[in-house]
Amino acid sequence: MKVKCTICDKIDDLDHDSFQAKRLRNRMNSMYLCKECYDRITEKTRQRLKSGKFRLYREKKKPGPF
Repeated sequence: MKVKCTICDKIDDLDHDSFQAKRLRNRMNSMYLCKECYDRITEKTRQRLKSGKFRLYREKKKPGPF
């Protein structure tokens, strides 16, 4: 399966039976990132988290009825 990175427009081949290919086929609004772009975004996010000026807003869980 040929896929295109949404950031750098690099075209990669994925195994047709791989989990990632199946996920991209079944969820059309999912985007594919090549390994280089994914690693770059991960590293920059970690740097922002360490700086203390970046907040990652996560959903707050409410306590259950138990």
